[in-house]
Amino acid sequence: MGIFSGLFGPKINLKELARQGALLVDVRSPQEFAEGHVAGSINIPLGTLASRVAELKAKGQPVITCCRSGARSGMAKSMLEAAGLEAYNGGPWNTLQAKLR
Repeated sequence: MGIFSGLFGPKINLKELARQGALLVDVRSPQEFAEGHVAGSINIPLGTLASRVAELKAKGQPVITCCRSGARSGMAKSMLEAAGLEAYNGGPWNTLQAKLR
């Protein structure tokens, strides 16, 4: 098991990050977001994320991204990290919601 933790890094406690004020950003479309989302999350579709990086930076908090499957949130995490933000991929929104309970 130790080899896998070396490959994927340490396990991050997303619940604790959220408790400490991390921003929850759902990168799905507004329609998908309206069908269900993590309480307290904000909807910033992946296609508009780059134009809102300054807004997220100004909040001075880590960002946890989520989407439907984890693919878009993974891309969002990479974009945010490239822009200098501390970001984590929360994966599918319903899985993240369960982790935050």
